[in-house]
Amino acid sequence: MSKRLENKPLLPLRGLLVYPSMVLHIDVGRARSVAALEYAMLNDNQIFLATQKDLRIESPEKEDLYTIGTLVNVKQMLKLPNGTLRILVEGISRGEIKSYSEEKNFTTVSVEVQEDPTTKDAETEALMRTLLGYFEKYAKSSNKITTETIDSVTDIDEPGRLADVIASHLPLKIAEKQEILSIYNIKKRLDHLIIRLHDEQEVLNLEKKINSKVKQAMERTQKEYYLREQMKAIQSELGDREGKTGEIADLRKRIESSGMPESTQKVAFKELDRYEKLPAASAESGVIRNYIEWLVSIPWTEATTDRLDIKHAEDILNRDHDGLEKVKERILEYLSVRQLTQSVRGPILCLVGPPGVGKTSLARSVAESLNRKFVRVSLGGVRDESEIRGHRRTYVGAMPGRIIQGMKKAGTINPVFLLDEIDKMSNDFRGDPSAAMLEVLDPEQNHNFSDHYIEESYNLSQVMFLATANDLSTIPGPLLDRMEVISIAGYTEMEKTQIAKNHLIPKQIEENGLKKSQFIIKDESIVDLIRYYTREAGVRNLQRQIATLCRKAAKVIVSGDKKRVTVNQKVLIEMLGKYKFHYGQAETENQIGVATGLAYTTVGGDTLQIEVSLTPGKGKILLTGKLGEVMKESAQTALSYVRSLSSQLGIDNNYFDENDIHIHVPEGAVPKDGPSAGITMCTALVSAITNTPIKREVGMTGEITLRGRVLPIGGLKEKSLGAHRAGLTTIIIPKDNIRDIDDIPESIREQLTFKPVSSADEVLNIALVGGFKNESK
Repeated sequence: MSKRLENKPLLPLRGLLVYPSMVLHIDVGRARSVAALEYAMLNDNQIFLATQKDLRIESPEKEDLYTIGTLVNVKQMLKLPNGTLRILVEGISRGEIKSYSEEKNFTTVSVEVQEDPTTKDAETEALMRTLLGYFEKYAKSSNKITTETIDSVTDIDEPGRLADVIASHLPLKIAEKQEILSIYNIKKRLDHLIIRLHDEQEVLNLEKKINSKVKQAMERTQKEYYLREQMKAIQSELGDREGKTGEIADLRKRIESSGMPESTQKVAFKELDRYEKLPAASAESGVIRNYIEWLVSIPWTEATTDRLDIKHAEDILNRDHDGLEKVKERILEYLSVRQLTQSVRGPILCLVGPPGVGKTSLARSVAESLNRKFVRVSLGGVRDESEIRGHRRTYVGAMPGRIIQGMKKAGTINPVFLLDEIDKMSNDFRGDPSAAMLEVLDPEQNHNFSDHYIEESYNLSQVMFLATANDLSTIPGPLLDRMEVISIAGYTEMEKTQIAKNHLIPKQIEENGLKKSQFIIKDESIVDLIRYYTREAGVRNLQRQIATLCRKAAKVIVSGDKKRVTVNQKVLIEMLGKYKFHYGQAETENQIGVATGLAYTTVGGDTLQIEVSLTPGKGKILLTGKLGEVMKESAQTALSYVRSLSSQLGIDNNYFDENDIHIHVPEGAVPKDGPSAGITMCTALVSAITNTPIKREVGMTGEITLRGRVLPIGGLKEKSLGAHRAGLTTIIIPKDNIRDIDDIPESIREQLTFKPVSSADEVLNIALVGGFKNESK
């Protein structure tokens, strides 16, 4: 390998590299490069080319250039119209810059030029053949190298020139080309190129595989597009403009925008793909279509913003409902806690009470106060578990359960959901729907509610569930345990009067086309309407009677008889007929053997007259008045206690064996049962046996034991209202019921005297005229 040192002008190249033996056109535009080129043309036409490390540098310094470059011979130079010089150069040999010298307008370098040897040994020959083989294979695979080029390369006999020519045809970066240019050793250069060609061949093979896959995918896409366009054209001719294709596109868009969880979305897309492939006439096609429609129709993320304004909620509840203070308070408590904690878990309240007390309308008011959607599901008569959880899609006519249906109707994930008549569910061979409700009403489980039809978990944790029931005894224990029970016992007369004045009468006046000035009903007539024409805990029948009055008033006004109808007590009887109900009334004078008890019924409180008659006989006991088992047991217990007082009553031991006792509770057609008549029966028995009158203004309620203890009772509020209505002024109650007195309206409490007792002796002492003293104590 021969070396020589020469001084040549320097031409820096940007993004370009020239190998020895390589012929190439180069455009020169920089002033210093043009000056160097002109100098070369005036001398021996030779110039040294060195490539810039960074092509973005406009005026490169020596540290910006590779030191190894190529000495070239300028074969031709042409000046272009824009001032740029285009030259044709031919590479002569490699060279390494040893020093730089700055001339006036250009740079000259001292270059150590190295010529490649022309001789070759066996190893070099083997490397050349291997390199040519790889190059031919690469050239055929790349389709970028012509056959003429391959032939010309094959004819090269010099190893150095062969390596440089092949390197010039490879798609290498400048740094990689510079690396090959820097290899002076022929064998190392040939070996390096063999490795590069091998790598390039691997890359080409991979490119072919990728291109093949892309081509197949493109062909498939184009084919599907072509077929879809054909289908659209056919459907258009048949009058079906969009057809299944448009429907699938719409469903896909709705799935993407529904907000459903990712796992559910995958299921939806999978079913949509199945639907797309099935023919429209297929029975399964309709099933899948219906399933997807349900998935995109139920709310997954849509929610209303709660209005957490306590004052506003209180105003709405008071506007729509009179009374029901406990229920209103509980709702306001929920709102207060929600405002403080921002918790999404909703309470599960169960409103229990007789029909017509406003349980359903209360739920509507709760929804309005919270600014939530309201949805109601009636559970009365539901016997099939699938009514709650839905049917499996394998069944004909399958559909989701009432819970998912209700959520679809609500359209939000946080509605107020009313489960009406939850105590009316029953079960049979098709399952127990109350058991299915356990998951719905459990705050720890309902965030993953599973419907058999949807088959994907659905979050019910943000729903505020309200349930209504008439009778708690028919609700299974586990289900009842999941709910917070709020009892609505019924309305007092005063509350009914306010409801009638504030709600029912204005509503019926409007519904019957009347004006407020055309129909006036006196306050005393409202009270009579409540007392003598309705007998209920709620106000449903009261609303019907008011509607009847409005219709009759409308007839009178339309007939022209009057321009205004005023309903007083006389007109009330004329319109509705004679009184339909009569509540128990206090006796006008003290009676012997007749005690006034207080009873609780489903329509409110009432008085109960218990009569005792003694006749000579053989000690028989006769109980009449359609008494239940509990009432009969109370009578037996009271009688046993009275017999234990024989000595205090001044009668001999044979008295009860020689006299028959008849205990009668009037209104025999009405069933009567309940543990609260014990002391009343005891008082009536003692009065009859001792011939002592009972104070007519005294009413009593409480159960009795064989030892004369008085046990607590329920429904004190309703019983007190019934006693007040009947004209009683003194009420005997068990001492344990003192806590319930606060539930009684203050206006009623002020007119009644409550006498808490713990023993039957105290009852007798208060109720009997002249009192009763147990001398054995």
